[in-house]
Amino acid sequence: MNFPENLHYTDSHEWVKLTGQEATIGITDYAQSELGDIIFVETPEVGKVLKAGDTLGSIEAVKTVSDLYAPLGGEVTAVNPLLTDKPETINSDPYGDGWIVRMKVTDDSEKGKLLNADSYRASVAH
Repeated sequence: MNFPENLHYTDSHEWVKLTGQEATIGITDYAQSELGDIIFVETPEVGKVLKAGDTLGSIEAVKTVSDLYAPLGGEVTAVNPLLTDKPETINSDPYGDGWIVRMKVTDDSEKGKLLNADSYRASVAH
Protein backbone atom coordinates (compact mmCIF):
# COMPACT_ATOMS: atom_id res chain seq x y z
CA MET A 1 0.00 0.00 0.00
CA ASN A 2 1.08 3.51 -0.79
CA PHE A 3 0.68 6.25 1.84
CA PRO A 4 2.45 9.43 0.67
CA GLU A 5 4.17 11.27 3.52
CA ASN A 6 3.08 14.72 2.26
CA LEU A 7 -0.63 13.95 2.77
CA HIS A 8 -2.90 13.83 5.80
CA TYR A 9 -5.41 11.05 6.44
CA THR A 10 -8.66 10.24 8.26
CA ASP A 11 -9.90 7.12 10.03
CA SER A 12 -12.62 6.95 7.36
CA HIS A 13 -9.93 6.52 4.65
CA GLU A 14 -9.90 9.95 3.02
CA TRP A 15 -6.62 11.69 2.20
CA VAL A 16 -6.09 15.45 2.31
CA LYS A 17 -3.46 17.55 0.55
CA LEU A 18 -3.27 21.00 2.13
CA THR A 19 -2.06 23.96 0.07
CA GLY A 20 -2.63 27.11 2.10
CA GLN A 21 -6.39 27.25 2.73
CA GLU A 22 -7.18 24.78 -0.06
CA ALA A 23 -7.69 21.09 0.66
CA THR A 24 -7.69 18.50 -2.12
CA ILE A 25 -9.49 15.36 -0.96
CA GLY A 26 -9.68 11.78 -2.22
CA ILE A 27 -9.75 8.24 -0.90
CA THR A 28 -6.65 6.30 0.03
CA ASP A 29 -4.98 3.49 -1.89
CA TYR A 30 -6.11 1.18 0.92
CA ALA A 31 -9.75 2.29 0.55
CA GLN A 32 -9.86 1.87 -3.23
CA SER A 33 -8.30 -1.60 -2.95
CA GLU A 34 -10.90 -2.63 -0.35
CA LEU A 35 -13.78 -1.29 -2.50
CA GLY A 36 -12.66 -2.97 -5.70
CA ASP A 37 -13.66 -1.71 -9.15
CA ILE A 38 -15.21 1.75 -8.78
CA ILE A 39 -18.10 2.40 -11.18
CA PHE A 40 -19.67 5.68 -9.97
CA VAL A 41 -18.77 8.67 -7.78
CA GLU A 42 -21.38 11.03 -6.32
CA THR A 43 -19.91 14.45 -5.50
CA PRO A 44 -21.35 17.56 -3.86
CA GLU A 45 -22.23 20.74 -5.73
CA VAL A 46 -19.55 23.42 -5.99
CA GLY A 47 -20.38 26.04 -3.36
CA LYS A 48 -21.76 23.54 -0.83
CA VAL A 49 -20.60 24.30 2.71
CA LEU A 50 -19.72 21.25 4.81
CA LYS A 51 -18.73 20.67 8.41
CA ALA A 52 -16.01 18.17 9.30
CA GLY A 53 -17.62 14.73 9.36
CA ASP A 54 -20.49 15.63 7.00
CA THR A 55 -21.18 13.25 4.14
CA LEU A 56 -19.74 14.84 1.02
CA GLY A 57 -20.73 12.13 -1.45
CA SER A 58 -20.42 8.43 -2.11
CA ILE A 59 -18.44 5.92 -4.12
CA GLU A 60 -20.11 2.97 -5.77
CA ALA A 61 -18.08 -0.11 -6.54
CA VAL A 62 -19.25 -3.33 -8.16
CA LYS A 63 -20.15 -4.92 -4.80
CA THR A 64 -20.82 -2.00 -2.42
CA VAL A 65 -21.51 1.70 -1.91
CA SER A 66 -19.45 3.72 0.57
CA ASP A 67 -20.02 7.23 1.88
CA LEU A 68 -17.32 9.89 1.67
CA TYR A 69 -16.84 12.24 4.61
CA ALA A 70 -15.50 15.78 4.77
CA PRO A 71 -12.24 15.63 6.73
CA LEU A 72 -12.41 19.39 7.34
CA GLY A 73 -15.08 22.06 7.33
CA GLY A 74 -15.24 24.35 4.35
CA GLU A 75 -16.76 25.25 1.01
CA VAL A 76 -16.49 22.96 -2.00
CA THR A 77 -14.60 24.87 -4.70
CA ALA A 78 -14.17 22.12 -7.32
CA VAL A 79 -15.14 18.55 -8.12
CA ASN A 80 -13.07 16.31 -10.37
CA PRO A 81 -14.79 16.30 -13.79
CA LEU A 82 -12.75 13.28 -14.91
CA LEU A 83 -14.65 11.03 -12.48
CA THR A 84 -17.97 11.54 -14.32
CA ASP A 85 -16.84 9.42 -17.26
CA LYS A 86 -13.90 7.57 -15.68
CA PRO A 87 -14.61 6.82 -12.00
CA GLU A 88 -12.12 3.94 -12.20
CA THR A 89 -9.39 6.59 -12.23
CA ILE A 90 -9.61 6.38 -8.43
CA ASN A 91 -8.49 2.74 -8.65
CA SER A 92 -5.51 3.48 -10.89
CA ASP A 93 -4.38 6.84 -9.45
CA PRO A 94 -6.01 7.56 -6.06
CA TYR A 95 -3.50 10.28 -5.07
CA GLY A 96 -3.23 11.99 -8.46
CA ASP A 97 -5.89 12.18 -11.17
CA GLY A 98 -8.32 10.35 -8.85
CA TRP A 99 -8.82 13.30 -6.47
CA ILE A 100 -12.51 13.86 -5.70
CA VAL A 101 -13.10 17.40 -4.38
CA ARG A 102 -11.31 20.60 -3.47
CA MET A 103 -12.44 22.77 -0.57
CA LYS A 104 -11.60 26.11 0.93
CA VAL A 105 -10.90 25.29 4.59
CA THR A 106 -12.73 27.51 7.07
CA ASP A 107 -11.42 26.21 10.41
CA ASP A 108 -7.66 25.74 10.70
CA SER A 109 -8.01 24.07 14.12
CA GLU A 110 -9.48 20.95 12.48
CA LYS A 111 -6.22 20.26 10.65
CA GLY A 112 -4.72 18.99 13.90
CA LYS A 113 -7.22 16.11 13.97
CA LEU A 114 -5.89 14.60 10.75
CA LEU A 115 -3.52 11.63 10.82
CA ASN A 116 -0.01 11.59 9.40
CA ALA A 117 1.09 8.77 7.10
CA ASP A 118 2.59 6.68 9.94
CA SER A 119 -0.56 6.92 12.08
CA TYR A 120 -2.80 6.03 9.16
CA ARG A 121 -0.56 3.12 8.13
CA ALA A 122 -0.76 1.79 11.70
CA SER A 123 -4.57 2.15 11.74
CA VAL A 124 -5.03 -0.03 8.64
CA ALA A 125 -2.39 -2.59 9.63
CA HIS A 126 -4.70 -4.33 12.13
